[in-house]
Amino acid sequence: MNVYADNAATTAMSETALNTMIPLLKTGYGNASSLYGVGQTAKEYLENARKTVADCLGAKPNEIYFTSGGSEADNQALLSAAMIGKRKGKTQIISTKFEHHAVLHSLDRLKTMGFDIVLLDVNSDGIVRPEQVAEAITDNTCLVSVMYANNEIGTIQPIREIGKICREKGVIFHTDAVQAAGHIPVNVADDNIDMLSVSAHKFHGPKGVGVLYAKTGIRLTNLIEGGAQERGKRAGTENVPGICAMAAALKEACDNMEENSKKVSAIRDRVIDGLSEIPHSRLNGARSPRLPGNVNFCFEGIEGESILLKLDDLGIQASSGSACTSGSLDPSHVLLAIGVPHEIAHGSLRLTFCETNTLEQADYVVKSVKEVVNYLRNMSPVWRDLETGVAKHII
Repeated sequence: MNVYADNAATTAMSETALNTMIPLLKTGYGNASSLYGVGQTAKEYLENARKTVADCLGAKPNEIYFTSGGSEADNQALLSAAMIGKRKGKTQIISTKFEHHAVLHSLDRLKTMGFDIVLLDVNSDGIVRPEQVAEAITDNTCLVSVMYANNEIGTIQPIREIGKICREKGVIFHTDAVQAAGHIPVNVADDNIDMLSVSAHKFHGPKGVGVLYAKTGIRLTNLIEGGAQERGKRAGTENVPGICAMAAALKEACDNMEENSKKVSAIRDRVIDGLSEIPHSRLNGARSPRLPGNVNFCFEGIEGESILLKLDDLGIQASSGSACTSGSLDPSHVLLAIGVPHEIAHGSLRLTFCETNTLEQADYVVKSVKEVVNYLRNMSPVWRDLETGVAKHII
């Protein structure tokens, strides 16, 4: 049996997205900045997609900027808010220790530019408390950035409450919603969000396409200089077929969210229940609130990379953390941030499901992971020391 269980890394394009994109590669090739007919047709496609995305997010069309993906949107959001703050003499930025590296590395860059970066601790359940944010905000704070749902452990943050605090204190609030959009309800108005990042390939759209939402009145700082595309804030000829495919995928995901969430949550819960039977294992992050398709476990005494290789032999594609850092031998910064010991964080497994997965596949995954963990532990000198009492179990 083949089971793709790494949907947090990327998803397969849906038939809806493909059926939108492929014809436009033939008929929507015009430059949307051109004045002649083919260009104006492309512009019409572009603006219809902008309205569709805006409607899905509870935004206005003129608040939607198309980007190359979530990383670019994160970078531009943080830089823009920082520059707004700097003009007002405010240089403190608040975020968390378990953000995606697109945010953390942007903050590292801003630190070299003289900004004071405050990274909040994350509780062991993987939830940032609104009161933590409230206590950290000072008169010098220009931006708060907290991700909507964590990309590794799937915990959903109290975004509406955090946004309300920021709104009351007059601080710009950004959220990386790359894992959330299309999977759980996201409404920028109701959630008090000023800036938001989205990536198409996380909800069955194409790669290389994303969105930056910026509330009316927020002055964006350009990352890319050139032409006047995206109202002068993101130069480069727009990828009209990709953008339209993203809009179609997002609308389809939002229209079917309740049904999909029910199905995928059942798969998630079946896997969590099954893997919880493995001795000396732990679910990382709170079981609820959690993204419908996310399962993240640590297994004592073995390495995550070994689990992945053995599962791949059995036809199961998974990950040990963020796909963006899969080449690193270091343990997940997310797991370390929630207090998982270094030696345990090495033995992590992330399984992320979508609506094309089945309960039969969930049962196969559970059976296979149990077999692989048992096999690897029988080979592990670390596990032998734990079982013989030479070392003490942590989990």
